[in-house]
Amino acid sequence: MAHIAVEQHDAVLEIVLDRPDKRNAITTAMYTALADALQAAEADPAVRVVLFRGNGGVFTAGNDLKDFLQEPPADGADWPAFRFLRAVAGAAKVLVAAVEGPAVGIGTTLLLHCDLVVAAANARFQLPFVKLGLVPEAASSLLLPRLAGYHRAAELLLLGEPFDAAAAQAMGLVNRVVPVAELLPAARALTVALAARAPEAVRATKALLKSDSATPAARLEEEAALFAARLRSAEIREAVAAFFEKRPPDFSHPT
Repeated sequence: MAHIAVEQHDAVLEIVLDRPDKRNAITTAMYTALADALQAAEADPAVRVVLFRGNGGVFTAGNDLKDFLQEPPADGADWPAFRFLRAVAGAAKVLVAAVEGPAVGIGTTLLLHCDLVVAAANARFQLPFVKLGLVPEAASSLLLPRLAGYHRAAELLLLGEPFDAAAAQAMGLVNRVVPVAELLPAARALTVALAARAPEAVRATKALLKSDSATPAARLEEEAALFAARLRSAEIREAVAAFFEKRPPDFSHPT
């Protein structure tokens, strides 16, 4: 793939931005490769978790602006960048990100769709869309105010100034901040733990977390229907058997 590396580690698929000489700036061809890799992961029952990371000490400097200006979208619906963003937004598999160094533009908005994010202490985030005469993408104008509150989101999107890993963690964009040397081991440990969980239960829980049901009463009913179905699943039978047999549950077989 064009500057995108894909690595399979058991049930975890790592999608790697691999253009370090350009600080992993993303081209249209790279978006095509990213979308293809994520869609393949979604279709593969052996893949339970997807990990996004960058090579060369950088997550991504954002979009390659020269490339984008040379090939602007004629039809937004089919443009590779939007195809990737739709795949990320609709992903049923668990998405994890390991962020080191700059995470500019899409490098930050992508994280709003990830389920867990680990950042190195040197991570730097930025949303410079307005500075570039653009508007936010990846539904960040909706998701960031939900996460950080309107006024904080307005500051980040309208001014576009960088912020550090501590600020990202404080607003809930990042789960954990670790030393640079510990970033990949920490992120991979999370993916291994997630891949060991009951896969159908993980998918159903993610779906609930992403659900748009508007009231507690509606969510209660949504949860109740899924809970009842889970009580009849093979996964709970394995979990209960493991509990009484005093052993770890074995969810290693795709369901």
